[in-house]
Amino acid sequence: MINSAVSLSQTIQPRAESVTAEHLNLDRPVVLVGLMGAGKTRVGRKLADRLGLPFLDTDIEIETETGKTVAELFAQIGEPAFREGERRMITRLVRGPLAVIATGGGAFVDPITRETISKHGITVWLRADLDTLVARTGRSQKRPLLQGVDRAAKLAELMALRYPIYAEAHLTVDSLHGPVENTVEAVLQALNSHCGART
Repeated sequence: MINSAVSLSQTIQPRAESVTAEHLNLDRPVVLVGLMGAGKTRVGRKLADRLGLPFLDTDIEIETETGKTVAELFAQIGEPAFREGERRMITRLVRGPLAVIATGGGAFVDPITRETISKHGITVWLRADLDTLVARTGRSQKRPLLQGVDRAAKLAELMALRYPIYAEAHLTVDSLHGPVENTVEAVLQALNSHCGART
């Protein structure tokens, strides 16, 4: 699978007001993947607004459906069972109406989920460096894989395991420092290039 990357060093072009889902001829959802702290939810909300699409966060959808937090589900049923439920949820969402979908950090690692997302959506890996992930994940106590461990060491371990898998996404965009709008703009540029290449 060809992966188009937008580098940190790439110049961000001026905001393109005309870049909407209709302008891009989107025929499938945009699915954001990446590690916790990469900014999938923050970027996803603003990206959806720019594209004129609904925004869905799979973790929030799971919590709404089950009445439990992701951390509670991990503790009560374990990660394998959680991933199975997550897989069903994501399959339903990517086959539904056009939307921007932010996924949990481990979703794309699951081979079946990855195949489903890649088939039915345009996958965008929000790539972030270790320092950025450590800083951002320190703001929340809701991340079950980071509870009771050295965050930097665990995130470095997850990066080594997962980054080669995230690299299978259709597009790679670096999660930029500074205002979230900078990363949103980079995603829009990547989508514009990708959709133009597909038509």
